[in-house]
Amino acid sequence: MHKIRCNEKYKDFLLNIKKYFQQSDNSIHKARNEIKIIDSLVVKSFKNPNFIKKLIYKFIPSKAKRSYEYSLRLKEFAPTPIGYIEFYESGFLKDSYFVSEEFKYDFTIREPLLDKNFPNKEEIFKEFAHFTFKLHSNSILHKDYSPGNILIKKDKNGYFFKIVDVNRMEFRELLKEERLKNFDKLWAKDEDLEVIVKEYAKVAGYDEKGAIKSALYYSRKLKDFKNMKKRIKGIEVVD
Repeated sequence: MHKIRCNEKYKDFLLNIKKYFQQSDNSIHKARNEIKIIDSLVVKSFKNPNFIKKLIYKFIPSKAKRSYEYSLRLKEFAPTPIGYIEFYESGFLKDSYFVSEEFKYDFTIREPLLDKNFPNKEEIFKEFAHFTFKLHSNSILHKDYSPGNILIKKDKNGYFFKIVDVNRMEFRELLKEERLKNFDKLWAKDEDLEVIVKEYAKVAGYDEKGAIKSALYYSRKLKDFKNMKKRIKGIEVVD
């Protein structure tokens, strides 16, 4: 048994997605889930959920379904969605896939955040601030706003941004502190975050010093928490 929703043009592709996915060796990410590019389409395969999650998915949408439905709402902020398909066994979710158009990006926000000599860093950070403000102003909160999920393409008009991994989103009016906290998962150096938030404060009409202070507080708080967990597990902490 399966459940499917997609652009009709790609229905046959999704119905045979398991075969296409297995045959492809063009994997671009493999961890809990795997992502492959197949014929200029990005296919994300979500891992077989454990028994508890199988029960949970009886009552809430799967990650594949959420990815598709949220992408439709995100419009220009995310790659164009193609569809999703869920496969069931004995009435429980087993395999699921989300498919979108490939966005041929040049780099993610991670590269300028890590490389102090990255070309045009300040310009990128300022344009990223404007993109984030536009995202927030459209009542969009990406709950995993981390470096690998922010794609960037450079063209003659500047830098063009897209967000991915969109199965954890909220769509509502955001408070000022929620907006500033949304930068915490960037794991940015203080000086880089200051550039981003200073520009964000300018377009948002916030007090610059207060906004920077809040954003740095949330960023340092998350870093301290993550580093504490690493120390408990005996993992070396690298600043």
